[in-house]
Amino acid sequence: MTRHIMMVNYTAEGMANIEDSPDRLDDGKSLVESMGGEVVDFYLTMGRYDLLVVVDGLDDDAMAKVALTLGREGAIETETLKAWPEDEYREIIAGLP
Repeated sequence: MTRHIMMVNYTAEGMANIEDSPDRLDDGKSLVESMGGEVVDFYLTMGRYDLLVVVDGLDDDAMAKVALTLGREGAIETETLKAWPEDEYREIIAGLP
């Protein structure tokens, strides 16, 4: 299963309207679900990023559409990573020439 990790920062607009953040999260989850994926974890974080979102089940193109759709609303900026779970990591390493 494909997993993506989206690291999120609020923009100035997002911070000015921080009370709307839970509703934006719900809208983002609905968007992911409408494309066939699932938000499996969500965290408010301290450090370089404000939020961390883990999404399963979307291919790279669909995940890019999610990130672009959310970003164009102006409240957040994202950086998205594709992630492989441990079993797939071990297979990749074992298959190296």
